Amino acid sequence: MANKKRIDPATGTETVGHEWDGIEELDTPMPRWWLWTFYATVIFAIGYTVLYPAWPMVSRATAGTWNWSSRSQLDAELKADANRKRPVMLALAQIPVERLSDDPKLMNAAVQGGAAAFRVNCIQCHGSGAAGGKGYANLNDDDWLWGGDLKAIHQTINHGIRYNGDRATRVSLMPAFGRDAILKPEQIDDVANYVLTLSGRSKPTPSSQRGLQVFVAQCVACHGTDGKGDRKFGAPNLTDRIWLYGGDKGTIIQTLTNGRGGVMPAWGERLDPATVKMLATYVHSLGGGEKFGPDQPPVSVKQNAAR
Repeated sequence: MANKKRIDPATGTETVGHEWDGIEELDTPMPRWWLWTFYATVIFAIGYTVLYPAWPMVSRATAGTWNWSSRSQLDAELKADANRKRPVMLALAQIPVERLSDDPKLMNAAVQGGAAAFRVNCIQCHGSGAAGGKGYANLNDDDWLWGGDLKAIHQTINHGIRYNGDRATRVSLMPAFGRDAILKPEQIDDVANYVLTLSGRSKPTPSSQRGLQVFVAQCVACHGTDGKGDRKFGAPNLTDRIWLYGGDKGTIIQTLTNGRGGVMPAWGERLDPATVKMLATYVHSLGGGEKFGPDQPPVSVKQNAAR
């Protein structure tokens, strides 16, 4: 091969000795700028492996002389962000939730923080748009079960619904009238027909008239004689068309037969007080929040836990 090398007369460059069908390859040297760039990358790589974590060992990589890690960088950024938020978090922790509206700037910060906390903790059940689903409340409407003012929403989020371990949790009980043999199947059917008439979804029938009698005997203690519910017991309004589990006859019969007892966590055990207040403020801001006071009493009932 070496004997076949020669100087190409046209370019003055030595060939590598390869020839194929009369075509030869020139041994053209690499440009100096490319060589210096390559040498620089080699030097950079050596320096990087010395300064930063690089070589894998048995249980960890070499730490590097600068002792840098992405984990420590993240911790530093999180601490810096916490320091930035600390004044707002302290202010939120100290102010009663029902007085947040007195400070528009703090209220706005609470809504923004609550939106972020909602995306982390609440969308799994209530959805990214807070529209809920079967068994999970739509937080965008103005129909509330336990109350829709800031204080009531905060209570619900802080202590949960039927959450074991929190003595202040909200508790209501929808009996299993069929499973526990409180009512006969035909009585449950009659009550379902009566409930359908309350929201205008069905016209009165002899069955619904019989259901009225059963309703008076079994249901008015929580739902009231007019069927509009009672916030003290978390009893839903049966006269509107907003249902958590469904308002068709089959679902109503299922509810009457087996009862309902959805559980919402007590977020006060998992989140700091300021974050719970931010969540309450965000939920209140979604469109259905109520102003609660002697001059503006609650006007609706939210399906927040059972229906």
